[in-house]
Amino acid sequence: ELEQTDKRTSNLSRYVMEKGGFPTYKNYHTAYYPWGKDKFEALIEELNKAEKFIFMEYFIVEQGIMWDSILEILEEKVKEGVEVRFMYDGTCSISLLPYNYPKKLEEYGIKCKIFNPIKPALSTVQNNRDHRKIVVIDGKTAFTGGVNLADEYIGELERFGTWKDTAIMIQGEAVRNFTLMFLEIWNVDEPQENYERYLDASHCYGMMEGDGYVIPYGDSPLDHENVGELVYLDILNSAKDYVHIMTPYLILDNEMIDALTRAAKGGIEVQIIMPHIPDKPYAFYLAKTYYEELIAGGVEIYEYTPGFVHAKVFTSDDDTATVGSINLDYRSLYLHFECGVFIYRNPVVRDIEKDFQETLAKCQKVTMTEVRNRSTFVKIYGQVLRIVAPLM
Repeated sequence: ELEQTDKRTSNLSRYVMEKGGFPTYKNYHTAYYPWGKDKFEALIEELNKAEKFIFMEYFIVEQGIMWDSILEILEEKVKEGVEVRFMYDGTCSISLLPYNYPKKLEEYGIKCKIFNPIKPALSTVQNNRDHRKIVVIDGKTAFTGGVNLADEYIGELERFGTWKDTAIMIQGEAVRNFTLMFLEIWNVDEPQENYERYLDASHCYGMMEGDGYVIPYGDSPLDHENVGELVYLDILNSAKDYVHIMTPYLILDNEMIDALTRAAKGGIEVQIIMPHIPDKPYAFYLAKTYYEELIAGGVEIYEYTPGFVHAKVFTSDDDTATVGSINLDYRSLYLHFECGVFIYRNPVVRDIEKDFQETLAKCQKVTMTEVRNRSTFVKIYGQVLRIVAPLM
C-alpha cells in the first residue's frame, strides 16, 4: 500500500524493517499526550486494565507521587496474577534509587533488572545507556515518548520552570514492535526465551483499522545502524512545506546540520523549539554554538520562555510525525538505546502539530543579533565544549 501511496515513505519502511526488524502496521488507535500529566493519567487507566503482563523500561525512575502511584498498581496486579517486569537504566543507582532496589521489587513479585549497572571501571560500555521509555500492557497497548517516572515530568515538582514533555500511546498489532524491543533488551545477557506468547496479536484481528500507518522503531548502538538519525534525516529530506522540531538538546554532526540548513535554504520552513531554562547549563551553552550557523542557513530557532522542553518531536507537512525518546545529540543518535513511533497519514499528526503551535506561542525567537552579542565567556566556553561534544 505504501509503495502505491508514497514511494519515499515505503523506502523508509523497508529500511526500518530490514535493518531494525520493525514492521510497518496499519493504525488501530493512536493518542498523543502534550503534557506528562496527560500521559500519566492515561497510563494509570491502562495499567489498571492489565490482565496478562506489564513490561516497563525507563531511563529515570525516582520515588515520589508518580512512581509510588504506579508501583501501588503494579503490586496489586501481581496479586491478581499479572506478570510484571520492570527495567531501568543503571544511572538511577547513582543518586535516584538504592543499588539493591531490584530486590525490594522482587519481594513484591515484580521481576526487575538494572540495565548496564554503573561499575567503577573505565569502559566504553558505560556510554551505552538505556534511554528508552516503554510500557507494554498485554501486547495490546504501548506508550513511549520523553516522559520518565519522576515528579517533574507531571508537574508535581518544579525544576527549571514549566517542564514541557510529550508522549504517545498506540493500540493494536503495532504494539508487537515494542514488546519485541523490551524482550530483546531484557534478555541481552541471557539465553533468549520464547517470545511467541507475548507477541500473539490475534486479539487485534477483529479490530477496526484506523487511518494511516505507524512504525514503532528502536535504535541500538550495537548494530551500527543509526535508525533514529535516519528517520529524522528522512523527514527533513522529504519535506515539502515545513519541518517543526522540539528537542531539549542540540549537539549536531555535520550531516544533521547540512540536512537542516539544506531544507531551509530550499524553502522549507524549519523551526526548532529549544528550552529557555536549561537542565544542564553546559549542554545549553554548547547548543548555542550551533545557533549562528543554523540561523544563517534559514533555520528558525525559538526558546520556550516558561521553562524546559524535554519533548522529542518532529512534525512535517500535516501528514508525518515522530514522537519518541531520541534527542538531537550524539548520545541519543549514536550511543544510547532509543525508541520512537513514526506516524504517517494519521489524524494524530494534527494533534502533534497543534501542540507545536501552542508551544511556539509561548516561545521567543532567537535572533542573529542576540547570538552575536553573547558574552565572550559564553562563546569561548561553548567552543571548548564542542571539542568534547561527542561525549556529551
